[in-house]
Amino acid sequence: MEEKIINQIQSSLPSLFFFMEKQKKRNIIINYDKEVDVLYISFEALQKANDTEFFSDDILVRKKNKAIIGLTLLNFKKSLSS
Repeated sequence: MEEKIINQIQSSLPSLFFFMEKQKKRNIIINYDKEVDVLYISFEALQKANDTEFFSDDILVRKKNKAIIGLTLLNFKKSLSS
């Protein structure tokens, strides 16, 4: 299980860093809520979104003034086991 998680993180990093460079973001804040199995990824400081788009059934893109400020991954732990 740990190896699978590490491989998933490793395979995601290039895309994440490309996005951060393109958007001129410098920080990532990650929070996991175990009770509801949701992973929150925020870019820069924690902010309230004024728009949310569904990327897929389990991924929400949070935006503020049309700029992406974070992602919400629903059913996160469950998705790792599939």
